[in-house]
Amino acid sequence: MKKHILTFFFYWILFSCFSQIDSLRIGDSYWEDQLYLNTTYNVLNNQPSGVTASEFSFGVSFGYIKDIPFSKSGKFALGVGIGYNYDFFTHSLLVNETSFFINSNASSNTIKLHNLEFPIQIRWRSSDAITYSFWRVYTGIKFSYNLKNNFSYTLEGVDYNFSNIDTYNNFQTGLEISVGYGAFNFYVYYGLDSMFKNETLLDSEKINTIVSKFGFVFYIL
Repeated sequence: MKKHILTFFFYWILFSCFSQIDSLRIGDSYWEDQLYLNTTYNVLNNQPSGVTASEFSFGVSFGYIKDIPFSKSGKFALGVGIGYNYDFFTHSLLVNETSFFINSNASSNTIKLHNLEFPIQIRWRSSDAITYSFWRVYTGIKFSYNLKNNFSYTLEGVDYNFSNIDTYNNFQTGLEISVGYGAFNFYVYYGLDSMFKNETLLDSEKINTIVSKFGFVFYIL
C-alpha cells in the first residue's frame, strides 16, 4: 500500500508540472522551479583550536518546493518546500556519546548525516510563462531536522562507531542563496546554529562548529 501511495505522489508531481507547460501562454499566472537537486562542497567552521581543517566533504539534497507567485507576472514569489539531505564530512575532532577530544593518531574520522530540510525562499526571476532560461536570485532560510547521525573513526587499530548521539543538535537553521541563469545556479549555505549542543572539549574550550556549503543547485519545473 505504501509503495502505491509513493508511486501516485510521484506521478502527480510530474503531471502537475508538465500539464502546466502545455497550457501556459505569455501573461498567464504560473509556478516555477518546483523540484530541486543540490550538490555541495561542505566546510566545518568555528572548530576548536587544534582541530585541523576538514578534508573533502560533500552534500546532496533533493526535494519539492511549492512556488507561490506574488503577482501574475510571477517574477516575484514565495517558495516553501520539503526535501531530503545527506551530508558527509571528514574531520579531526573525535566524538563519542558523551565527550569530545583531539588525537592526531586517529584515522578515517567521518560524520554522516541524514536530514529532512524545509526551505523558505523569497524568489526573483526574469522569466515569464513560456521562458525556460532566465536569471534567478532565490534567497531565504532553511530549517533542518536530523533523522540520523553517525560518527566513526579508527584509533590505535580499533574502530569506533556512534549513532544518534544526544549531544548532536537535531534542529538547525541556516541562510541560503542561489544565483544563476538557466540550468546552472551557484549555491551558498551558511549555518546559524552549532552542530552540537552546549558542549566543550576536555580542556573546557567551547565547541561551536557551524556548517557552510558551496555548490550548485538545479531547478526543474
